[in-house]
Amino acid sequence: MRRTVFNEDHEAFRETLRAFIEAEVVPVYDEWFAAGQAPRDFYYKLGELGIFGINVPEEFGGAGMESHKFEAVLYEETARAGVQFGGSGVHVLLALPYIKMLATDEQKKRFLPKFVTGEEMWAIAMTEPGTGSDLAGMKSTAKLSEDGTHYVLNGAKTFITGGVHADKVIVCARTAAPTAEDRRHGISLFAVDTKSEGYSVGRKLDKLGLKTSDTAELAFVDVKVPVEDLLGEENKGFYYLGHNLASERWGIAFGAYAQAKAAVRFAKQYVQERTVFGKPVAHFQNTKFELAACQAEVDAAEAVADRATEALDAGELTPAEAASAKLFCTEVAHRVIDRCLQLHGGYGYMNEYPIARLYADNRVNRIYGGTSEIMKTIIAKDMGL
Repeated sequence: MRRTVFNEDHEAFRETLRAFIEAEVVPVYDEWFAAGQAPRDFYYKLGELGIFGINVPEEFGGAGMESHKFEAVLYEETARAGVQFGGSGVHVLLALPYIKMLATDEQKKRFLPKFVTGEEMWAIAMTEPGTGSDLAGMKSTAKLSEDGTHYVLNGAKTFITGGVHADKVIVCARTAAPTAEDRRHGISLFAVDTKSEGYSVGRKLDKLGLKTSDTAELAFVDVKVPVEDLLGEENKGFYYLGHNLASERWGIAFGAYAQAKAAVRFAKQYVQERTVFGKPVAHFQNTKFELAACQAEVDAAEAVADRATEALDAGELTPAEAASAKLFCTEVAHRVIDRCLQLHGGYGYMNEYPIARLYADNRVNRIYGGTSEIMKTIIAKDMGL
């Protein structure tokens, strides 16, 4: 089936990106994997390549695009090569939408030029120990000083992707107590400088997968945040968070589809080269049937991912549609990658093979951005159930 989601500009970007990955990432990726993170200077290279500025207005040094299709190409090409770009995904997919939506003109002038170059890497800190998906239950607080010049931030966050290398972090904290009618009231968003006194990075968390993506615990002890760094209106943070969930879930859905597609590529190559009982593994009927079934699932996931991409670019992707795309694509990827690993036999369990790393990387897709169970709840509610 011919795809129509990408045009010549996207394909030219794909060629550039593929060459960059082969030259700058693949040769050193094992070193990143062993270190548990990409080096900080790599993000400057992504800035030079223009990755961070695609959706940033031209006046701030970006390309001024209003499309997620270039991000989609990035998902496909990194998955194809069996690599990750460290923790940079959250910089663009999660942090940028909040800056564009909530920052004042003055804030954009301060934040975006350094965002584009990679001079300042951004992360977002929502999750707290013990709260998980229940963001309304967060305990971190930001109290306005008596002179009204700054907030005093206290609390802790965990599972913060990009938290080790981050220069700025969008921190969610309570500026008012929840009300009896609405426990989500009272949360605000702040752009916090990680060099601030009282700000500290705790453990770099040892994850099952996504090994090159630095994920950390953060702590705030009487951190002074200037009032000029409040993002949006005070006490409306929870509603801002919900506004961007559709694009976040699209990214997870498309990334999962791309991983499934890559898994079939890896397995096909392996079974054609690997010989057992004097014949290539690809010769056996079971191998053909397994890969054919996987390909059919990938084709379906591709159609869902592409449709969601078009809807997102048109500003028409609803929360329920995003949940449906995430649920379907992540569940397909789970099944496909597992079957492709099985075709590798014992070698599929070795981290030197990309399928093993892909298997571990993929698992979190059904957890973060909302678990599969939460996606089902959203879809069921939209169905009137």
